[in-house]
Amino acid sequence: MDLKSELLKSIWYAFTSLDVEKCGKVSKSQLKVLSHNLYTVLNIPHDPVALEEHFQDDDDGPVSNHGYMPYLNKYILDKVKEGMFDKEKFDDLCWMMTMKKNFRGIPQGALLSERDCFKLFCLFNLLSEDRYPLMMIPEEVEYLLKKISTAMSEEWDGKLMEDLISQDATLLEEGMSVWTFLERMIAGQLLRVTSAEAFSLALHEVFLEMYHNVLKRVGIYDRVFFTISSLCLFHPDQCCFQGYMWKKGHKRRNWTERWFVLKPFSMAYYVSEDLKDKRGEIQLDKSCIIETLADREGKRCLFCVKTHNKTFEMSASDQRKKVEWTQAIQTALRLQGEGKSSLHHELKLKRRVQRDHSQRERSRSARSSCSSQSDDSNIQEMERMEKEKDKQDLEIESIIQHARELESKRREAEEKERRRQREVQMELERQLKEAEMLRDSMQAEMQEKEKEAEQQKKRIQELELTQEKLEAALNVEIQARLEEERVRQELERLLEAEEEKKRQCQLLQEQQRAQQGVSPIEEASDVRTEEETPSALYSASQELQDLQASRQRSHQRLEEVQEKLRNATQHVRHWNVQLNRLMTPIAPGECLGQRLSSKPVCPKKEGALASNEFITKLKKRSDQMDQIDHMTEDDRTLDDYMEAAHLSDGSDESQGKPNGQM
Repeated sequence: MDLKSELLKSIWYAFTSLDVEKCGKVSKSQLKVLSHNLYTVLNIPHDPVALEEHFQDDDDGPVSNHGYMPYLNKYILDKVKEGMFDKEKFDDLCWMMTMKKNFRGIPQGALLSERDCFKLFCLFNLLSEDRYPLMMIPEEVEYLLKKISTAMSEEWDGKLMEDLISQDATLLEEGMSVWTFLERMIAGQLLRVTSAEAFSLALHEVFLEMYHNVLKRVGIYDRVFFTISSLCLFHPDQCCFQGYMWKKGHKRRNWTERWFVLKPFSMAYYVSEDLKDKRGEIQLDKSCIIETLADREGKRCLFCVKTHNKTFEMSASDQRKKVEWTQAIQTALRLQGEGKSSLHHELKLKRRVQRDHSQRERSRSARSSCSSQSDDSNIQEMERMEKEKDKQDLEIESIIQHARELESKRREAEEKERRRQREVQMELERQLKEAEMLRDSMQAEMQEKEKEAEQQKKRIQELELTQEKLEAALNVEIQARLEEERVRQELERLLEAEEEKKRQCQLLQEQQRAQQGVSPIEEASDVRTEEETPSALYSASQELQDLQASRQRSHQRLEEVQEKLRNATQHVRHWNVQLNRLMTPIAPGECLGQRLSSKPVCPKKEGALASNEFITKLKKRSDQMDQIDHMTEDDRTLDDYMEAAHLSDGSDESQGKPNGQM
């Protein structure tokens, strides 16, 4: 039985629970809600447009199960894949919908819980016949009750079943519905339950084995080994293949105790045996390899399961458990290699074939017993019926074989699709890693660019500040030069005036000397002139002294202005050097490399002092020094003149007094 047939059984219960009037039809609004719930629990992307188009409001009224099947097959069942949803949650949804309408409830004091009824509901759907309404024949009921009794370590009492069939003969012909089955189980008419806890544990064990396909292991004292290829029935002394083992982590590389549950296609591990916190799952496929490992890291009984991309290391409690686990995993791999998804589905088909075969044997024995009493026509009729029966059996066998082939092909296609998806996922992960590396490199480059931009911004700000400082220094230098020019002009004017006064003094001194050398006859006529000449010489000498004092002050002022100009020029050079440094920043080690590569050369040999501007300034400065020296000599001559003038004035006064007295 394929996955679609399993899902249809539960959906049939949900559909019939919505049929309130029991007319075989359900309203469109209820089917919309049902479809939406199926989308959610089966993890299928919702298609609201198709849902509204299919169930649009019109005058057709409610929809029958035949009208709902096209939409159900096209938009829901054809998109379902095994492993993409939780089947127990799906069956729980259908159970909750149908239980409210059809289940009478559990009376007080009953040994079965509501969860036990749900598990019996799932097992009933698994063992029921593939026709609607769903029924389970007495042989399958007996098989299920025997497994539960074996799990409780009790012997099944078939007398209860015989009494029930004797009371209701229709059970033998038509079978038993799920609600009748649950009512008989709650009433204790099929199985005597003395302990509710023991029954729940046994039912949970059978539920894991048959519903979740958890593999089983053979008991300790059992010599019949579990073989999948022969499809043999399980030995009574068996338990579900699950238990605690230590597992090594992939990231932290530490050992943690986990509860493992083995299935034909996977090996899930949980935090504890309540199966609530699932920590991971090992996908078993044809590429898996089982290897034993040597004891290390304080762990013993080690083995590993190698998949296509990971290696799972595990440690069993003892050597016997290690052998059991490795054999069970290898059994699961063989089961998968033969394309058998569920052992109990195969066992169900085999039991059905055995029942048909036994029925044919009984019919043949009945025909052989009555052949002596029947005529030839009856024998031919019986032979014809036997041939038809054999033909039907062959058709059934061919159908079963075809179903197995289809299931095997489906498994292979799913495996190819899963492998392709893994490759695509690995490629996407590789591309994602490359994109992340590229993003990190781009971020690092952006940070470097931002850092460089910040440095450039800071450098530009320093350039602007340096330029402002340079402009201010240039303005100060210009003002100093202008002031120096004004002081120089003033000094030149004073020098010219001083030269003029010196000439006047020399002229007056020459006149005085000339007057001293005249004859006594002319002396009387020039007495008046002699009296005016000493006073003019004296006033000229006084003016010359004033000019010399002004020149000295101007000279001091010139030195101050020149000192100020030198400071301003030094500031201009300093800020000019800073500006050039910022305009052409020196790389690390560049200055040292240039210093080591260059040879020490005297600046004079290189012509550093041969600029025209510097020569002109040097000539001007030498002229100024010569002029100052000449002025110093003139000052000395002028002092001599002044002394002579004072002496002449004194002699005239001394000569005038006696003349006046006389």
